[in-house]
Amino acid sequence: MTQTLETAKAVDRLKIYKVSPELYDAMMTLSNSAAKDVDPTIAELIKIRASQINRCAFCLDMHTHDARENGESEQRLSLIAAWEEAGDLFTEREQAALALTEAITDLSHGPVSDAVYARAAAAFTERELGQVISMAVTINAWNRINAVVQAAPPRR
Repeated sequence: MTQTLETAKAVDRLKIYKVSPELYDAMMTLSNSAAKDVDPTIAELIKIRASQINRCAFCLDMHTHDARENGESEQRLSLIAAWEEAGDLFTEREQAALALTEAITDLSHGPVSDAVYARAAAAFTERELGQVISMAVTINAWNRINAVVQAAPPRR
């Protein structure tokens, strides 16, 4: 008899960074490289928004905590998921980064549209745009690894 998702027993998940430390090292190198020349506030917004879309509790916890530590307001943290409706609470650069992050994260609607790309290209230098793209791609990789191994956020 096949078990449904609701009745399946919990399965111990692989401690991937323990058995594949090279993966962790490579991901950290990628993360550090992607973070170069990206405004730290925009970097956290990218990580939080992608993690919201991907439902990665571990990354959401980490990056909202980091954002708070760096002075991000509770109001802005609460409204990241609805940034388009938040008026001028987010700058044009932040909005462009959030729109691009959403398009990169959810490819079910097709590739990143010309309009979204053009908005980001207008908001950032070429170097910054490359880094913003890299940041979104990197957090999506972390989210997907955590989705498989079901990394749980620490209790604070």
